[in-house]
Amino acid sequence: MRPAFRVARFSADRTQTLRIGNAVALYNSTLLLIDKKEMLKVLHEQHALSDRFIVFMLARNIRIEEDLVDQLFNSSEKRLARALLLLARYGKEDSPHGVLANVSQETLAEMIGTTRPRVNFFMNTFRQLSFFKYTGSIEINTSLLSVVLHD
Repeated sequence: MRPAFRVARFSADRTQTLRIGNAVALYNSTLLLIDKKEMLKVLHEQHALSDRFIVFMLARNIRIEEDLVDQLFNSSEKRLARALLLLARYGKEDSPHGVLANVSQETLAEMIGTTRPRVNFFMNTFRQLSFFKYTGSIEINTSLLSVVLHD
């Protein structure tokens, strides 16, 4: 298991109590801590950055809404297939051809809101159906998309 990082958030006037959450890096990552005052200053001064930041935040909100709909209306099997496709960056131009780094079944279970044994069951099923192959890393076959699209 990779180390988790503590995330703290404060309101603008710092009256909100400390909110702790965990984040786990699935890939090697570099973190940058920016003070809130400095971030606000840069967003006001550098319009190209503020435009990119707004695009990122809107895309993030859309992804959160999609995750909520996914959780409410789709089976664990579909949620797992969708999570694997998202992690493989399926359909993205900068995609590393559907190859995933080692992601534990426990992490996948947490991501889709189910148990590790359910993830294990579906991963074995997906592998038997050739939706992916495991050769030290998981190589996603585009046929996995059929699980997400099938009603």
